Amino acid sequence: MNTIIIGSLATSLCTTLGALPAMLFTNVTHRGRDILLAFTAGIMVSASTYGLIPSALKLSNLFVLAIGILLGTIILTLMELFVPHKDPEHSKMKSPHATSSFLFLSAMALHNLPEGLSVGVSFGSSVHELGAIVALSIGLQNIPEGFLTALFLITHRMNKWLSLLLATFTGMLELLFCWIGYVFTGSFTGIVPYGLAFAAGAMLFVVYKELIPESHGDGNERASTFSFIIGLLTMIGITHLLK
Repeated sequence: MNTIIIGSLATSLCTTLGALPAMLFTNVTHRGRDILLAFTAGIMVSASTYGLIPSALKLSNLFVLAIGILLGTIILTLMELFVPHKDPEHSKMKSPHATSSFLFLSAMALHNLPEGLSVGVSFGSSVHELGAIVALSIGLQNIPEGFLTALFLITHRMNKWLSLLLATFTGMLELLFCWIGYVFTGSFTGIVPYGLAFAAGAMLFVVYKELIPESHGDGNERASTFSFIIGLLTMIGITHLLK
């Protein structure tokens, strides 16, 4: 029992640990903001296509993957429809709007739910050391994700302490679902691949609908493109080192 407590708590707190350095970024230029948005997009695409999607396929099949991705896309689309929305306007005076922050935060939170279930199910499985291995892998991955979550909110002119609190909240959701997965290991084993694919669909929606349009169109396309590629390679490198 002590192992599951320590493992699940440490995994979730890694999000907060990663978010803390983002507090130093208080005055980000328009160009810097576009570059950071593109970097975030690269991280999310890599996490989806190199992490979540292969994991879902290993646990299930192409049909489950397609259903999960489509559900993630549809849910985020519906969420966007019910949020006061203003499409990005490319101009020197462009101001961030609430929809981007809401959708990004929603995608990161949704992405943490199946990860939490995965940790909990791993601890509840009959494989003795599986829980610790999965918790370590996801915990290390949560550090850059926590940083990007807080940084994205700060660059959208949200209060830095509120940004830290919201990033921490996404980590606490993972903690909650870790315990749910642990208690109901047998019940949730079959749901995990759907959750992983769902999270991938939600993240890809945010990348294509919000992050890429916001990072382009203001004269920073080339810098943003290179930043996207660097973000993609960074997350691939982190994922590869954890395997």
